[in-house]
Amino acid sequence: MMEGAPLAARIRAEVAEEVRLLGGVGLATVLVGDDPASEIYIGRKHAAAGEAGIAASDVRLPSTVSEAELLELVALMNQDDAVDAVLVQLPLPEHIDEDRVARAVHPFKDVDGLHPDNAGELYLGRPRLVPATAIGILALLAEYRIELEGARAVVVGRSAIVGKPTAQLLLRANATVTVCHSRTQDLARHTLDAEVLVVAVGDAEVVTADMIKAGATVVDVGVNRTPGGLVGDVDRDAVDVAAHLTPVPGGVGPMTIACLLQNAVQCARLRRAAGA
Repeated sequence: MMEGAPLAARIRAEVAEEVRLLGGVGLATVLVGDDPASEIYIGRKHAAAGEAGIAASDVRLPSTVSEAELLELVALMNQDDAVDAVLVQLPLPEHIDEDRVARAVHPFKDVDGLHPDNAGELYLGRPRLVPATAIGILALLAEYRIELEGARAVVVGRSAIVGKPTAQLLLRANATVTVCHSRTQDLARHTLDAEVLVVAVGDAEVVTADMIKAGATVVDVGVNRTPGGLVGDVDRDAVDVAAHLTPVPGGVGPMTIACLLQNAVQCARLRRAAGA
């Protein structure tokens, strides 16, 4: 099992030292509405930030807030010298354009790595601020010494926050990458070729054990609540087939939070280097 917690703990300790050397880092989060899952995520991020010495402010807005009001708040955070990194928790209410909000965050304060400038830098092979889950996945693969150069890698899911950036990082590591999604025909034909399989679709056990190549490395990003408890996007029986497998929970989750803190430090460095 590719446990994320031990590596995440080391990263968080490194972040705490970097925050000390920088003389402090400021993180501002915004939560719109009262989605229970989002509240849990924000709570975990703030707890981790506090442990690392990051000064985190937490702004809560009602689900009825207008897009203009949210954009105005983001603009104020962009101008605030005490704020190095800005995080607007997703998803947002349907009446708010998430892409417009992502574009509104200053590229150097974009802790989620969703601004087009940062996405473009990643596409061009010059990663600057990259979504934390994607960074965490590659860090886990490196920790367990998974050979990526020349490997056949399949990413199931094409979201901007996990699937696409993970595929770009795998390409940068010289893997041969296939991206599958909801319109992919005969998904198993692709997953059975994968020496490295990353599944991030948010669909409980959508990839079954018979869809996995024997000896493959499987990264399960999904966390799905079912009557039987938390399960991933990959069938638990995959443990009998895969050589390496991330547990759910305890695999990618801890890495996401640790790498988000890394991004906050990177935001602070970028701002100081640019005098912004």
